Order: sequence, then C-alpha cells, then structure tokens
Amino acid sequence: LTSTDSETVHYHYGPKDLVTILFYIFITVILHAVVQEYILDKISKRLHLSKVKHSKFNESGQLVVFHLSSVIWCFYVVVTEGYLTNPRSLWEDYPHVYLPFQVKFFYLCQLAYWLHALPELYFQKVRKEEIPRQLQYICLYLVHIAGAYLLNLSRLGLILLLLQYLTELLFHMARLFYFADENNEKLFSAWAAVFGVTRLFILTLAVLAIGFGLARMENQAFDPEKGNFNTLLCRLCVLLLVCAAQAWLMWRFIHSQLRHWREYWNEQSAKRRVPAAPRLPARLIKRECGYHENGVVKAENGTSPRTKKLKSP
Repeated sequence: LTSTDSETVHYHYGPKDLVTILFYIFITVILHAVVQEYILDKISKRLHLSKVKHSKFNESGQLVVFHLSSVIWCFYVVVTEGYLTNPRSLWEDYPHVYLPFQVKFFYLCQLAYWLHALPELYFQKVRKEEIPRQLQYICLYLVHIAGAYLLNLSRLGLILLLLQYLTELLFHMARLFYFADENNEKLFSAWAAVFGVTRLFILTLAVLAIGFGLARMENQAFDPEKGNFNTLLCRLCVLLLVCAAQAWLMWRFIHSQLRHWREYWNEQSAKRRVPAAPRLPARLIKRECGYHENGVVKAENGTSPRTKKLKSP
C-alpha cells in the first residue's frame, strides 16, 4: 500500500514484502559467493591459516563487507531523513506507518541478509560448535529488525542499528588484522572501549524514545489496523527485549574478556616458572693448523681441513 503527497511517495508494509525479501535473499546469496571467491579465498591462501582460523576469517570478512556497506547506507538514510538533527522525530507522529522508499528498502535488505545467513551456515560448512553462537546472533538481529519494522518503530530502529553495526564493524576488522599479524591487537582494545559505550547509548536512547517519548503521546491505544501499538504493555515488552539483549551481550563480553585475561596471566606465570637453559660454551683447543671443537678438527676459517692426497709414483 502507498500514500502519496505533493512531493514524495510513502510505502506501507504488507504480504508482498515476503516475495520481495525472498528475491533479495537470492541476490544476497550471489553477492556472498562473489565476495568469498574473488576476495576472501585469495587473501586466505596467502595467509596460510589453519582450519579454525580460516572459518573465522571467512566469517569476519563477510561481515566486514556487510557492516561497512550497511553503516554507510544507514548513515545516509538517517541524515537525509533528518533523524539525527531532530531526535524528537523518533517518537513524534507515531505510528510511523508510511515509510519513505529508502527506509523500506533498507529494512527489506536487512531482513534478506540475515535470513540468507541461515542456509549459509550449511553451505559454508561451519563447525558444529560454532553453529549455536552464530544462530543466536542471527536470531537476535532478525527479532530486533523485524520488530522495529512491524511495530512501526523504524526511525528508532535505524539509529540503534547504526550504533550496533559500528561496533560490529570494528570488532571484525580487528579480527582480520589479528589473523594477518597476531601481534596486532590494538584494534581489540579500541573495540572493547567502544563496546561498553555503545551499550550505554543504545539503552539510553531506547528508554528516552519508548519510556518517555511514546509515553507522553496522546494516542495511546492498541489498534493494529492503524499500526498503533503505543500501550503500556507493548512499551514494557519492547524495553524489556532491548534491555535483555544488551545485558546478554554485555555478559558475553565480560565473560570473554575475563577468559582472555586469565589465559594471558597463565601464560605469563608459566614463562616465569620455566628457567632458561644455560648455554655451554664450546671448548676450543687451539692447534697449529686449526683447533678442536667438540672433538672435530676445524681450520682457522671454521671449515674442516682436507687431507692431502698422495700421488702415486
């Protein structure tokens, strides 16, 4: 369904979106294969990675391409629509039933990408122990993106996705640099600092827009036909979902950091306990024509002296 005015055309979500998403899933599969074959495979052959690192390198390489393009695209949409310059637009005039083309297209492409990631777990031959972790992140993105799209919270969803994708882009770039040079861990430190700040920004923005902005709106009624879900129960469910997701991500982050620090200190303590083996100097016994080193006669220049052959008369 569309709504037209004197300047622009706005779109509403409907059952036809499923066909559009299915079409873009096939497009995403093709783009995924192109990036894998012409970029990632050529780089991984030069790095000579192990099977475990090769799988993680492919994962991070694909996500760097996706997050980088999504960040640029999302930032362009947010700026051109004026959501950054006017934060009150995130909750004013709710419900945001009619969407500009670029907003609707962005959401459909995002849903197509994360849906295509499910069969890619089989095509990429991901290890069994890695599948639960990747399934958790895929489902987490699908729930949040689809929730923002169907509950007409598209403006708030764009800002939150922009913040989240920036953090993920930094993390996967850090992993790629680490695979290229294991001594390069500076980006991981930058990512760790940005990660906690991003969680704080996301929670603050969600509480501000949903807990305060929508709560002060006059049209607080549950009306699915008009796309209005601005009720106390719906607001609490959305806030609970966002807070639970951020808490879960923060818990996994802290658990991972503690594990890495524990492994680092165990390695340092193990190095201190093992004494360095003393080096024994070679016994050099000087001779007229050379010297003996460990029982072997050597000349002055370090080579073994050759025996002279006697010519037969």
